Amino acid sequence: MMNETATNFTSSPTLLYTKTTIPNITYYRNTSLLIIAYSTIPATAVTQPRPQVNTTLSTPATTPADPVTSLNMPYVVAELVIAFLSTVGNLLVCAAVGLNRKLHTVTNYFLVSLAVADVCVGALAIPCAILTDMGTPRHNLYLCLLMLSVLIMLTQSSIFSLLAVAAERYVAIFMPFRYHSLMRPRNALLVILVTWVLAFLIGLVPLMGWHKTPPASGYCFFVFVVDMTYMVYFNFFVCVLAPLVVMFLIYAQIFAAVKRQMRRIAADRGGMAGGEGAAKIKREMKTATSLFLVLFLFTVCWIPLHVINCFLLLCPSCPVPLPLLLTAIILSHANSAVNPFLYAYKMKSFREAFKGIFLCCKGASMGEDHRDNGGGTAVPRA
Repeated sequence: MMNETATNFTSSPTLLYTKTTIPNITYYRNTSLLIIAYSTIPATAVTQPRPQVNTTLSTPATTPADPVTSLNMPYVVAELVIAFLSTVGNLLVCAAVGLNRKLHTVTNYFLVSLAVADVCVGALAIPCAILTDMGTPRHNLYLCLLMLSVLIMLTQSSIFSLLAVAAERYVAIFMPFRYHSLMRPRNALLVILVTWVLAFLIGLVPLMGWHKTPPASGYCFFVFVVDMTYMVYFNFFVCVLAPLVVMFLIYAQIFAAVKRQMRRIAADRGGMAGGEGAAKIKREMKTATSLFLVLFLFTVCWIPLHVINCFLLLCPSCPVPLPLLLTAIILSHANSAVNPFLYAYKMKSFREAFKGIFLCCKGASMGEDHRDNGGGTAVPRA
């Protein structure tokens, strides 16, 4: 972080990446790309390690000035596309479950909770990230922290929803006779409420005091106000990594148990795996595989950014290429847009529900066109 009163300016690789020309300095924030162009900087040497860049640069002696921020447009365009796909796709998931009674299951209630979190990422969190890229709001620390915490809250809600899905599948496989008493819709709604409250509290931890002292300039930049120890030790290790490990262990047990049951049924039938019991187990296996794929994609999308955060905190001298950072950021946000496509591809019930919604919309549109063209009685075809 910049010491605004110092005459020598030595930046940390955790925060800054220096361009090849001065007086422009590029700041990296680990929530999105931010370019801060300083028209003037303090006197003497500017030293910044960066791969394939001349790391020692000098500038004329001038007085400090406020930064003028400009967004990286390709990054912003990518974020806006992700926001649109995430919002529309996950609203479609919510509509499919709401309109189709066959989808009113405990598993799908948890998936709707996950979809609501992804809708909020597209409609709320990504716009907040773009605003904070410009340092907005300025001189309002608590509003700044709240905006920066939105994505943390929603990510945590997604993790808890995935954990609830894994637990529900565990009960369905290992406690089938107690499933209907434990996994009632009322209990599912209570679990969803608890997960959202916990996610909200975890996201608000920076507002409760675990944050950095803001710079005198008052700009709302992630690395200036959010403590990286919170992001790594508390958010990643405790709130992200631990639940993910638990979920992977649950699915490993589920797959092992289902395979044992399939082998047992095949042995009882003399090598034939047919019958109603085998068909039910196959359905459970297919459902568990689809849900595990949702978890796997979440892990693939989010772990790279958290690993980079660990490098930035624990190994400040380790060089991290800027394209890699941007890829990790976009990948983490893109996870909110992929689940609707996964449901449509892997789950027949959702695929049919999506088709029904599209056909309804198409039929309504054709009906409106018919009324606009006169709305008379249709002439029978010969």
